[in-house]
Amino acid sequence: MSPIIVTSILGGLVVTLQVIGLALLVAAPLSLVAALGRISRHRALRAVATVYVEFLRGTSALVQLFWAFYVLPELGFTFPPFGVGVVVLGLNASAYGAEVIRGAVQAVPQAQWEVAQMLGLRRTTTMWRIILPQAMPIALPGLGNIAIDVMKASALVSLVTVSDFTREITRWATSGNLNVTAAFSILLIGYLLISLPLTGTFRLIEWRAGRFLPGRQGVKP
Repeated sequence: MSPIIVTSILGGLVVTLQVIGLALLVAAPLSLVAALGRISRHRALRAVATVYVEFLRGTSALVQLFWAFYVLPELGFTFPPFGVGVVVLGLNASAYGAEVIRGAVQAVPQAQWEVAQMLGLRRTTTMWRIILPQAMPIALPGLGNIAIDVMKASALVSLVTVSDFTREITRWATSGNLNVTAAFSILLIGYLLISLPLTGTFRLIEWRAGRFLPGRQGVKP
C-alpha cells in the first residue's frame, strides 16, 4: 500500500472521529432538553418536544441527511457537508437519547418527588439536585448504545461528499488502487476498533456511576 493511500485513509479516519465526537456533543444537550420537555407540566413544551422526538425517530437518518444536503440549498441555506453531517447525526441521536433519559427519569421512585415536595423544594431544584443524579446512571447503558449507533451512522456522511474513513477506502478500492477484499476488511476492522474504546468508556462510566446509586453496585467493566 503506497504512502499516499495510507495518508489518505488515515486522514479519512481522523475525519470520522471528528464527526462522531462532534455529533455526540450536539446530541448530548439536546437529548436532555428534549427529555425534560417531554415530561414538562406545560402542555406546549410537551407538544413541541414530542413533535421533535417523533419526527426525528420516525424518519430515516439517511433521508434527513439527504434532505439537509440537497433541499436546504434549494431554499437558500447552504452549509458545508461536514457541518450538515455532524448536525443531522447529532439531531437524530438526540431524539433517541431523549427517550432514554425520559425513561430513566420516570424510573426514579415517585417517593423521591414526594419527599422533596415535603421539604419544600422547588420542582426545578428537585429535578437537578435529586432526580437527574439518580436517573443518569440508569440511562447510561442506553446512551452508550446510542453512541455506538452514531459511530456506525457516521459512515453515511460519505454519501454527501465528506472525505471520511468510508469514502476514502471506497475511493481507492473502486479506482483499482486498493484490493477490494483488503479495502473493505480494513473498513470493517477499523469501525470495530473505533467502537471498542467507545464501549469501554461507557462501561467504565456506568460502573463508576452505579456505585453511587442506593442499593446498586456498579458492574465491573
